[in-house]
Amino acid sequence: MERRRASVLLACFFLFSIIGLPVESPAETGNGLETLRETSKAFTAVANKAIPAVVFVNVEKIIEVGSAYGGRSPFGFDDSHGFFDEDFLERFFGYRQPRQRAPRKYQERGQGSGFIISSDGYILTNNHVVGEADTITVTLQDGRKLDAKVVGTDPKSDVAVIKVEGKNLPKIELGDSDALEIGEWVIAIGNPFGLDATVTVGVVSAKGRGDVGIADYEDFIQTDAAINPGNSGGPLLNLEGKAVGLNTAIFSRSGGYMGIGFAIPINMARHIKEQLVETGKVTRGYLGVYMEPVKPELAEYFDLKQNQGVSVNRIVPDSPAAKAGLKAGDIIMEMDGRKIDSPQQFKNAIAMVEPGTEISLLIYRDGKQMTKKLEVGSLSDSSFGGDVSEISLQLGLQVQPLTDDLAQQFGYEPDEGVIVSRITQGGVADKAGILPGMLIESVNRKNVRSVAEFNTALEETAKTRKVLLFIKYENFAQYVVLSLD
Repeated sequence: MERRRASVLLACFFLFSIIGLPVESPAETGNGLETLRETSKAFTAVANKAIPAVVFVNVEKIIEVGSAYGGRSPFGFDDSHGFFDEDFLERFFGYRQPRQRAPRKYQERGQGSGFIISSDGYILTNNHVVGEADTITVTLQDGRKLDAKVVGTDPKSDVAVIKVEGKNLPKIELGDSDALEIGEWVIAIGNPFGLDATVTVGVVSAKGRGDVGIADYEDFIQTDAAINPGNSGGPLLNLEGKAVGLNTAIFSRSGGYMGIGFAIPINMARHIKEQLVETGKVTRGYLGVYMEPVKPELAEYFDLKQNQGVSVNRIVPDSPAAKAGLKAGDIIMEMDGRKIDSPQQFKNAIAMVEPGTEISLLIYRDGKQMTKKLEVGSLSDSSFGGDVSEISLQLGLQVQPLTDDLAQQFGYEPDEGVIVSRITQGGVADKAGILPGMLIESVNRKNVRSVAEFNTALEETAKTRKVLLFIKYENFAQYVVLSLD
């Protein structure tokens, strides 16, 4: 017993030593304990203030399943995408497919979090929580259940805005994510695993996390405040009780919390929210440059600091960058006096600029610094980003340019085609087995190298009602016919 008591005392001594409390005697621990109490009160005050404005988001979507074989071909192959249709089976195997049963429908349910940002019912959440929902129900902390409608979604950043009807609703004030510092206390509130109003506390572990692979535009705040499935869409708060982030994802090998969570900076979310509320869509700035980090040998040659600037390796013809005289080999150092640290940071900064705005770039070329002024274009008007055509929407298929990074990631050659970025569940392309990450090299036997070329090549489909795609993926390539009828 005495040995066990000594072990406990030693453990307590070690713990108090770690957190910096004096251990000489209980009488001398007052100041340290008082500091902890004040910190605890600060967390409690933030939670009490914010919890009423954090909502539980329930979504429902009707899924239609129509395979006569329950997703299997008569030969045992997985046929969930309908490759082995009646014509194929009869033509090549003499097999008569039994009469199709009526499509079966079932209800898919999901849940997440959100938080009210205006007293009249606007709610900030994630696109992956509500993006394809047929019905959305929001549960407030006082027990009220309200129907919500989608105001707008932005899959490229994973931000969404929904709205409920109400007056004088509790709300959370938006803070300034740029002012966050690494090591600063933050508080996450949400509904992990359906457990409403769950509060967790941690610190800002890192800022500016890109290339996580969650969204096209990434500038994540990393935190060790516990975030679990169901937390998506909830607020990340500072000690003033202001939202500084929108909780979005976790890094996990187990499916649960492992100490790494990601939140969208509230400054980015606010910018997107304002556009969604005003117009229902997001318009991003565009320059027309392909870029990469400055390689160490290049930085050493030009006597540049590590992670300083981005290297331009290609210019899109007739783009704002081309018109301003930017060239491959240029190193972009600053934008409007703000230092550029990485391609992802620069991409996000340009995207946040309103099209038509003039900006100033400090570039390094041939051993000399120079300033270039140019007018930012609109990504939606460019072949680089491209609009989604009406035919593409009917096919349930969206594509994006094949950047050097994507080509390397998926094993394609640069300028080989366009890459599938999004598939509508249950749509024509989905039923044909097309997946995100596949490469479309040609449309109706016409090679496509940009989103604009892809959309143009689709135009004849409006008359023929069919489109022939040549698709590559991993170790196979094949023609696929999609029908609009």
